[in-house]
Amino acid sequence: HWHGFFQEGSSWADGVTGVAQCPIAPGDSFLYNFDVPDQAGTFWYHS
Repeated sequence: HWHGFFQEGSSWADGVTGVAQCPIAPGDSFLYNFDVPDQAGTFWYHS
């Protein structure tokens, strides 16, 4: 879950597993790749 910026066009990647995002299977990985245009400040992630 991300904090500190707007999720424009990527809100599917910022939510509860099974509701807004599919779970990541054991042994698999998921790469978050998105732009954060015109925003400044402190951003952080937690799971």
